[in-house]
Amino acid sequence: MIRTTLLAATALMLAGCNTQVEETSSQAGLDIPDVASGDISEETMKSVTERLSSDEFEGRMPGTKGEELTVALLTERFKAAGLEPGNNGSWTQRVPLVEITGKDFAPLTISGGDEDMSFDYASEWVGVTYREDAKTSLEDSELVFVGYGINAPERGWNDYEGIDMAGKTAVILVNDADFGTESLEGPFNGKAMTYYGRWTYKYEEAAAQGAAGALIIHDTEPASYGWNVVESSWSGPQAYAQRGENAVPLTQVNGWVQNEVGRQILEAAGKDADKLMADAKKKGFKPVPLGLTASTSFSNDIRTFESQNVIGVLPGSEAPEEYVLHTAHWDHLGRCTPAPDGDDICNGAVDNATGTAALVALAEAHAKAGPTRRSQVFLAVTAEESGLLGADYYAANPVFPLDKTVGGINMDAFLIAGPSKDVTVVGPGKSQLDQFLEAALEADGRVSTPNPNPEAGYYYRSDHFAFAKRGVPMLYVDGGEDLVEGGTEAGAKVAKDYRDNRYHGPKDEYDPNWDWSGVMADLQLFYRLGRMLGMSTSWPNWNEGDEFKATRDETCAGEGAACGTAAAAE
Repeated sequence: MIRTTLLAATALMLAGCNTQVEETSSQAGLDIPDVASGDISEETMKSVTERLSSDEFEGRMPGTKGEELTVALLTERFKAAGLEPGNNGSWTQRVPLVEITGKDFAPLTISGGDEDMSFDYASEWVGVTYREDAKTSLEDSELVFVGYGINAPERGWNDYEGIDMAGKTAVILVNDADFGTESLEGPFNGKAMTYYGRWTYKYEEAAAQGAAGALIIHDTEPASYGWNVVESSWSGPQAYAQRGENAVPLTQVNGWVQNEVGRQILEAAGKDADKLMADAKKKGFKPVPLGLTASTSFSNDIRTFESQNVIGVLPGSEAPEEYVLHTAHWDHLGRCTPAPDGDDICNGAVDNATGTAALVALAEAHAKAGPTRRSQVFLAVTAEESGLLGADYYAANPVFPLDKTVGGINMDAFLIAGPSKDVTVVGPGKSQLDQFLEAALEADGRVSTPNPNPEAGYYYRSDHFAFAKRGVPMLYVDGGEDLVEGGTEAGAKVAKDYRDNRYHGPKDEYDPNWDWSGVMADLQLFYRLGRMLGMSTSWPNWNEGDEFKATRDETCAGEGAACGTAAAAE
C-alpha cells in the first residue's frame, strides 16, 4: 500500500476572510489530516432542539403536522447555513410509507392447558401487524418455543431445525444465546450482541419460516429497556415502508409478552421455564412444541402516505463526487401513552431533537470553514423509530452512490450530562474509521471507551446500520461515561435516569437549564471527524473479518466505483 500525503499545511479562505490551517498526519498508511477546531454554535443547538421538541411539533410523527413543521424548519436552517439542496435541486427525498393503527384489541388467549389464560392488551402483551389488512385474526395458532429464534448456518445454529412453522406462532427469547457472558468470546460474539439478537431479525426469521405469529418474551436486562418502552413504542400508529412486488413474507402478528406472561405460558405447557430458557443457550437446541394455542384479533386503520428525508450538501472543492455522510433522525413517536399528569406528547427532546440540531450546527460550522476536498452531506432521515425506515430507504435508493460514499458519522440522542473525559464508541474495532476517531480524540485531549453495554446491540439500532449492512463504513459514537464531575458513577446515574424516566416517554422534554458543555465537546469531535474524512484521500474499509467487509469489497469492485479506484491505486 502506498501512503498518500497532503501538503503539510493547507490554507483555507473562510467566508469571513479568516484563515484556518489544516495539517496532515498518517496512521497505518491512512491519510488522516490534522484539522483546526470548528466554530460550532451552542445557540443553534439550544434553539433548534427547543423548537423541534415543543408541543407545537406534536412529537414529530411522520405523516403529521409535526413532520411538515420539521421539514420546513430543517430546509430553512440548511439553506441559511449555506448548504445546497441535496436531491437534484430538492431539499427532500420522498419516502413512501404505510401507517397501520391497531384498535379494538381482543385479549391474547392461550388455550390447551388445564384452563384458558387471558392476557390484557398493553399491560400484559402488545402486538401489531405489518400486513395491510383491515382485520387481523390469529385463531388457535399452535405455540412453539424456538429459543432465541436464530437460524445462522455459518455458525452451525438453527433454532427452527426439524419443524414446519406454517400457521404456528413462535415464542422467542430476547437477545441472543450468549447473553450473560462476561467475555467477548462465544458463538454470538459473547457479551456483544449480534444482529441475531435484535427483535427485527427475530420477526424476519419467523416470517421466513412461515410462522403466523411471533411473540418475544420481554426481559428488561437483555432487552436493555423496560416494558414501558415496549408499550409506548408498539402502541398507536406504526409506520412501515410500503411493500412492492416480490416482497418478503410476513407473519400475521408480531408482538411482545411480559416476562411473567411468557413464564406462565411455558409452565402451562408443563415445562420448567428456567430449564427451557437455559437449554436455549446451548448449541443443538431443538424447537419445543408447547401443546398450546394462541388466539387474538384486532382491527387496523390503514393510511398510505409519503414522508421525507431532508438532505443538504456542501459540495467539495476538489473531489465533489466523493461524499462524507452525517446522519440523524428527525422523527419521534408523536402522541403516545400518557404520563400520570395526562401529557401524551412524546416530545423527543434528547431523542432525537438534539441529533437533528447537531446536523444544523455542524452544517453551519463546515460552511463557515469552507468546503473540504470531498462533499459533506447532511441527511436528516425519517421513521427511525419505526425501524430505521428513512435511512433504509435512502440506502436502498441513494441520492449519492454508496460506492462514492467514503463513510459516515451517525448522531442519535445527546444525553445532557456535562463534560466527560471520554466518548463511548458503539461497535469499536469494526473499521478503519477507528483510526480517524483516535486522531480526532487525541487532538481534543480525550479518550474512547468501548460501549459498556455491548449486549444491548446498539450498533444495530440506529440509522447508520442501514448503510453499514450495505458496506459503507459508519461510526456511531455516544457521549462519555466518565464525567469530569463525578466520574463513571455519575455518568451511569445520568444514563439510568434518562432510560428509566424519559426515554420514549412524554417527559423527554427540553430543559432551559441544561448544561450543554459536554454536547458541544462531542460536536467538536464530530466536526473534526467530518473534516478529516473530507480532506483525506484515503478510503477507509471495514477490518478483516468484519461482517460488512465482503459487501464493501464487492461494491468497490464494481465498474466506476470511486472506492474501487482508490483501492486499486493503493
